[in-house]
Amino acid sequence: MLVRGRMSSPVITIEEEMPVMEALDMMRKKNIRRTPVLNKAGKMVGIVSDKDLLNAGPSDATSLSVWEINYLLSRLKVKEVMTRKVMTIEANTPIEEAAYVMAQNKIGGLPVLEDGQLVGLITETDLFKVFLELMGAQDEGVRVTAVVPDEPGKLEAITHAITSAGGNFISLGVFSGEILAIKVTGLTEEEIAETIRPHVDKITDIRVCC
Repeated sequence: MLVRGRMSSPVITIEEEMPVMEALDMMRKKNIRRTPVLNKAGKMVGIVSDKDLLNAGPSDATSLSVWEINYLLSRLKVKEVMTRKVMTIEANTPIEEAAYVMAQNKIGGLPVLEDGQLVGLITETDLFKVFLELMGAQDEGVRVTAVVPDEPGKLEAITHAITSAGGNFISLGVFSGEILAIKVTGLTEEEIAETIRPHVDKITDIRVCC
């Protein structure tokens, strides 16, 4: 799965000369929390979030009047509050690499480039949706978490045992090398537990869920 298959495209952008309050209003109407910023030539020069825009006003300790504050805000441009050093990612990058970059740098979104051109935006919301799909969160089944021995062939033995018993996999994930999380249909909790118990160190959780 690549970034191009999960990014938002075409991406909503704003111009650097747009007033802050106008940009905030647009983002609220479009229901977005961050967007790339372009100059008059259409080149990306930054990225701005709704928090950047909301924090653009004077502090609560200011002695300015409401009218003075509103006047200053009306003159403040996006280019004055945007982040100029923008991290980007290529459209053909694996989705997990995008997630790693975002987690390591504590950012909520990455503009996506292809041949140097802005083609999309990948956000933490997009990654959450991928995670939900990988875990089969919207499908009902028996969900099992187990500790698996760190030995070659153990995962194959577990999947073979379940399919041989009549089970069908909705999802399968391995975490931290030894934690296995699966969701299966076609078998009861008791049947699955009996089937995989010879192949795992411990079943830590088993339940029917959707």
